[in-house]
Amino acid sequence: MSPETPQVVIGLNAVILAVTDEEPRILTLPRRLPVVDQQQDEGGAAPPEAVDKGPSAGASSSRPVDALPFGPLDADRDRTLELALRGWVREQTGLEVGYVEQLYTFGDRHRDPRQRLGGPRVVSIGYLTLGRQETPATGVNAVWRPWYEYFPWEDWRRGRPLILAQRLAPALARWVEESEHSSRRAERRERVDIAFGLGGAPWDAERVLDRYELLYEAQLVGEAWRDMPAASPHPVEDRHFGRAMGFDHRRIVATAISRLRGKIKYRPVVFELLPPTFTLLQLQRVVEALAGTPLHKQNFRRLVEKGGLVEGTGEVSSGTGGRPAELFCFRRDVLRERPTPGVGLPALRTP
Repeated sequence: MSPETPQVVIGLNAVILAVTDEEPRILTLPRRLPVVDQQQDEGGAAPPEAVDKGPSAGASSSRPVDALPFGPLDADRDRTLELALRGWVREQTGLEVGYVEQLYTFGDRHRDPRQRLGGPRVVSIGYLTLGRQETPATGVNAVWRPWYEYFPWEDWRRGRPLILAQRLAPALARWVEESEHSSRRAERRERVDIAFGLGGAPWDAERVLDRYELLYEAQLVGEAWRDMPAASPHPVEDRHFGRAMGFDHRRIVATAISRLRGKIKYRPVVFELLPPTFTLLQLQRVVEALAGTPLHKQNFRRLVEKGGLVEGTGEVSSGTGGRPAELFCFRRDVLRERPTPGVGLPALRTP
């Protein structure tokens, strides 16, 4: 590492979430990690989590990977972390983010692979932002992707996902049996059953991060193979589950999903993802999309109305494809009336 290269870089990552056409989507930016050898890197490590700038970058690059928006913290210029986040999201995407909350600090060694080549250790503070899907500024190469592309085993809206029964469960069973010691096999079996709702254990929708980290440990996701030393055997493609992301960004998204699935039960954050007026069916579909679980229609509406979360506008929507439906809006007075004004999740069936 050169004397000018800082040993630690502080940055911020944003999980920018919207729900469109009943699908939760996150904004991703394709990034390339420069392929540099040790001698090249000692001359000056690439900027942490940098976007490849093409041939002028001075090094060949790997294929693009999906990544979350990232920006370094300018300690002299940025007065607060949130203002810094809003500022560079605006600069990188042309979007103005609305609701913002801090998730967690991610600082594992080598989370930016260029640290192995002499680059700085990158500590990133993750944020979750909620809003409506908007088109990024002209010229911005950003893509809104359904989060279930990255976590297909998390979507139970149409029943137990086939990938879980047909591929994940057998792969995890093989991983359990790979351990040489019976006590270790029993420990792995228990972790798998609890995380994935197998062996009679119930499915817990909030264990998103636990499931991803277990798959990483079992080397069943592409990131685990990518992070292994270069001399390791080449991975078997069929053992990769879900769409991989650059750095540890799928772990950051898993953290965001876990947080949001828990929070919708006690905070009215779901309304940040809806237009100012909406039907009760639209509200239910957004909640189902986030929770990954089908809800009982009548019980859901009863809980929403009993909780004083919405109020009628006196208008109807004719764009539902059937009988006109009443339009509602979020009733803000509920914030004064109840300490935990969340949305109930009356499951249609037990997963």
